[in-house]
Amino acid sequence: MSAPRPGPRAVELRDPAYVARLLPLLKLAMRTWFRSSVTGMEHVPEGGALMVSNHSGGLLAMDVPILATAFADEFGVERPLHVLAHDLLFTGAAGPFFTRCGFLPADREHAHEVLTAGSVTMVFPGGDYDVFRPTRAANVVDFDGRTGYVRTALRAGVPIVPVVSIGGQEAQLFLTRGEAIGKVLHLEKLLRSRFFPVSVGFPFGVVGAFPPNLPLPTKITTRVLEPIDPVSELGPDPDPASVDALVRARMQHALDELARARRFPVLG
Repeated sequence: MSAPRPGPRAVELRDPAYVARLLPLLKLAMRTWFRSSVTGMEHVPEGGALMVSNHSGGLLAMDVPILATAFADEFGVERPLHVLAHDLLFTGAAGPFFTRCGFLPADREHAHEVLTAGSVTMVFPGGDYDVFRPTRAANVVDFDGRTGYVRTALRAGVPIVPVVSIGGQEAQLFLTRGEAIGKVLHLEKLLRSRFFPVSVGFPFGVVGAFPPNLPLPTKITTRVLEPIDPVSELGPDPDPASVDALVRARMQHALDELARARRFPVLG
């Protein structure tokens, strides 16, 4: 069964006052436990824009709260920020919470609505493929061939703002995405995910998906890059695959720089 969908005015379901009440707690967690650092937020242009980021940390990924708190610091909570997310976030009692925070089911119609309404919208094209990547590929930008985000940006006529972060995939030791296990368990039909990730961490040791281990206090460093206008970069009617290659190349270059500056795992 698919998740409940917000109504036709999804952009109005975000509650800035509710977000403002959550921010102090989020800041405390992100800046103490994860010692988060975000640079380049000033690159986000006025109006609608599609922020495109790599995704790290497994089931307890911290990319969204880190970026959301930095965004609010730069622009205030009244400026709309939406996040395109997996349907599972909107099931049960969690649905109203995430909706009030600005999360929307990740489909092109919701993305088009909020982008054309002037909202900055955050998307993680690699999704579960990216967030469950093995530790050996922690610093590789790989969206598993997904280019829908490019079509979304082109349709709405908004720039793409690449974002990269490092450190989140050091919160535990990720061994495998577990695609073979997921296939045996028919997870794609049950959970819309084909992965059964296996990792090692605290306090449960080796786990397969559940229960999730607690994240180590890894230092997470995030950089927001200059926006990309696909039309001005590649000409009218650009090929989505070419735009995707351009976006990932700039992200990989920036991530490589962050990796060279990182002296120790977890410690940063």
